[in-house]
Amino acid sequence: MSKIGTSIETAASILRNDGLVGIPTETVYGLAGNGLNTHAVLKIFSAKKRPSFDPLILHSSKDKIFNWVSHVPEQAQLLADKFWPGPLTLVLPKANIVPFETTSGLDTVGVRVPRHSMTLELLSALDFPLAAPSANPFSYISPTTAQHVIDQLGHEVDYILDGGSCNVGIESTIVGFENDRPVIYRLGGLSVDDIEKVIGKVEVQINYTSNPKSPGMAKVHYAPKKPLLLVDDFSEIIDDANTAYILFNERIVVDEKRQFFLSQSENYFEAAAQLYALLRYLDNSDFLKIVVKRLPEVSLGKAINDRLYRAAIK
Repeated sequence: MSKIGTSIETAASILRNDGLVGIPTETVYGLAGNGLNTHAVLKIFSAKKRPSFDPLILHSSKDKIFNWVSHVPEQAQLLADKFWPGPLTLVLPKANIVPFETTSGLDTVGVRVPRHSMTLELLSALDFPLAAPSANPFSYISPTTAQHVIDQLGHEVDYILDGGSCNVGIESTIVGFENDRPVIYRLGGLSVDDIEKVIGKVEVQINYTSNPKSPGMAKVHYAPKKPLLLVDDFSEIIDDANTAYILFNERIVVDEKRQFFLSQSENYFEAAAQLYALLRYLDNSDFLKIVVKRLPEVSLGKAINDRLYRAAIK
């Protein structure tokens, strides 16, 4: 079983020797390895049981992140200047040094600068980027605490940096460029509105197939083991005592012990930060089924609904 700690030096030493470390970010915890080392990258895929067609995101410090790409469109630079460090991944043409295995054979690579002081310190100490998908078995709920990582990958990771709970709680928004035109491939912790305030109108091109263009876009993802039903209205379902309800801010006429709130103050950022921890709690509870109502499609509601939709697919 791996150790949980706060030693940047220990984490850096393990990573320099091709080991795996659980790292905190503002979005979710990542399973990190040397993104330029094929052996370390293959260990990440094996530990997560992640299919080889699902590419990884490279994480680095702001002064080094573009070392791993060959071209930066003007709008990509604007987004980087505005939102890094932060929950934004840019998909750009890869540099030749980035191995085939990291990008799953694609000629592009996702890059990001996470907003977490501990991980930024670690990245500054390394002369290579970290490939760091979420630190969970493939398709399961992403981890938002160090304990989540050890609970599910404790025997696969050499060390876990404990940086507390993730304050964004859902993965980064992924923006790519087709003929230098921006396209959102994954909704996430940075809203579409915020992006469009910087670079203007952006096409949203969400993938729901088993052949993703970018990381984290597999059709079935973020899913509890228990059945999860996503509805537009609670009147659509037949209630029973074994059903738990995830609510945004409304109450319904069932036992209060079966009602669990993402945000009673209708705060979308609070809802995103609570989502995965609440799904994990209910997945480990005595309830047999989870029912969730779609959130309004504003702010981070779109990204939360995307995660719920993927979690509900069976």
